[in-house]
Amino acid sequence: MDFLAEAKSLFEYTQKMRRDFHEHPELGYQEVRTAGIVAKEIEALGLEYQTGVAKTGVVAILEGARSGPVLLLRADMDALPIIEETGAEYASKNLGVMHACGHDGHTAILLTVAKMLTAYRGQLAGTVKFVFQPAEEGMNGAEVMVNEGVLENPKVDYAIASHVWNDKPLKWFGVTEGPVMAGAEKFRVVIKGKGGHGAAPHQTIDPIFAASQIITTLQSIVSRNVPPLESAVVSVGRIQGGSAFNIIPPEVELQGTIRTFRKEVREKVLKRFHEIVEGIAESLECQVDIELIALTPAVSNSPELAKLVQETVVQLFPDASLGLNDVSMGSEDMAYIMEKVPGFYIFVGSANTERGLDAAHHHPKFDFDETALTEAAALIATITAKILA
Repeated sequence: MDFLAEAKSLFEYTQKMRRDFHEHPELGYQEVRTAGIVAKEIEALGLEYQTGVAKTGVVAILEGARSGPVLLLRADMDALPIIEETGAEYASKNLGVMHACGHDGHTAILLTVAKMLTAYRGQLAGTVKFVFQPAEEGMNGAEVMVNEGVLENPKVDYAIASHVWNDKPLKWFGVTEGPVMAGAEKFRVVIKGKGGHGAAPHQTIDPIFAASQIITTLQSIVSRNVPPLESAVVSVGRIQGGSAFNIIPPEVELQGTIRTFRKEVREKVLKRFHEIVEGIAESLECQVDIELIALTPAVSNSPELAKLVQETVVQLFPDASLGLNDVSMGSEDMAYIMEKVPGFYIFVGSANTERGLDAAHHHPKFDFDETALTEAAALIATITAKILA
């Protein structure tokens, strides 16, 4: 089964699908058109499928000729609320919505993989579950799919996902064992004091001063409480308070994010976060309300699958560069699947600087070299065939 040759022969199909999705982007839980096309393509392959999973998700089943493990392959389908500035001929026709992260490519890749594997189902020992997931961008579509039973009937043994990666060039593959994307928390802190005239601060309880002390001291968590060989991020991204230059307001609101890889680090960071915010607020006579929302766990690649994935990359692309220690503080809801079953999340280099296809993810000019579509499809199909050999 030469899936690289197969993927190259199907490039026109993959590109057509990707560009169609790109031209008609849809936000999370609104991927009605996208899901409809996916279902139509899956139906044409003669596969059993279900729509409406997690509102707009599609799940298809490919049973091999012999019994064996169940492998879940996942692609996310949603776009972002961004006005596109690429100027591409296939640019978004839905003003204010754009595929600025590559999910259009992920959906096209998985459709291509489904087409290739279906043709070779007689040589597979096991089952492939194709999962086209809605709402990855901050809405945890994967968690909803898990809660609705996507890992059951049949019960999933392994899971694989990939992401085109514009931080790296073509022929680069991120195949790190262990943690690769951070778990994420969102926080909201309201610091309540007593407002008054800026010329008479002694008559007030200044929440702006308290906020400044809290923001500064929060940075000590990573530098002084997290082991130097571990990683964490505590970032305040929003400060809101005050209405005039000469008025001390009654309250200030802070919002931000916390990112960690390991459970014990996360617990330490959250403990210190509460101690610092509450302690400083109390010392400055302020009251404080803290809201912490867990967004996703960390994505951690299975050691069991690492060697197989890494060997397959080298086999298909002898001149490839392997990222064996590349991690990202970005978060990804594939973590909800991979905390339940062994999985592997692969980054596929997609930037082409010479062609100007190197804008960052979530940028209005984001676009990537579509050669990455072929490489990702071939890699996923080959890994699947090995797991279900």
